Amino acid sequence: MSKTIEFFFDYASPYSYLASAQVEALAARTGAELRWRPFLLGAVFKATSNQSPVTNPAKARYLFKDLLDWTRMLGLPDFRMPEPFPANALQVNRLGLVAAEQGLIAPFSHAAYRAAFAEGKNLADPAVLAEVARTAGLEPAPALARIENQEIKDALKRNTEEAVARGAFGAPTFFVGEDMYFGNDRLPLVERRLRAA
Repeated sequence: MSKTIEFFFDYASPYSYLASAQVEALAARTGAELRWRPFLLGAVFKATSNQSPVTNPAKARYLFKDLLDWTRMLGLPDFRMPEPFPANALQVNRLGLVAAEQGLIAPFSHAAYRAAFAEGKNLADPAVLAEVARTAGLEPAPALARIENQEIKDALKRNTEEAVARGAFGAPTFFVGEDMYFGNDRLPLVERRLRAA
């Protein structure tokens, strides 16, 4: 039986950015298939009565330091908070699904996260989306047109509803079979689970 990591994430989630920088190597080390599954974090929060940490003043103050510590530990560019934060990620999450159709979701995700959290760009800006698409190898005009297709809209909604139904309450969320793990700092537990499979 093949091993699979399902990685549910939102491009507006800085902790999903941290996970995205680690999860491919983890999959390679464990021989697991990696499935990138964009979802809408705001809809997950609403469905589970959860809230972004930025709504809590103490957590919000700590957030930037924590993210800067993580990016430095992982050897990523110093964390930059995009303006606005959190961004409206509906379009970029749909664009991730378009990239997935073309087998480009990994390079697209890295380009989107770099734009947002290393360069501080707004992923809701169509010009930024076009730049990210181009960097990942997508033709920007048809890719951006495709995000308005009902099939793509429905796929994002399905990913979101499925994640919630399986117990997700935030991002990033990982599943190995039906075992759920929440947070980029749980990746060692994901690896342990995969090695035991």
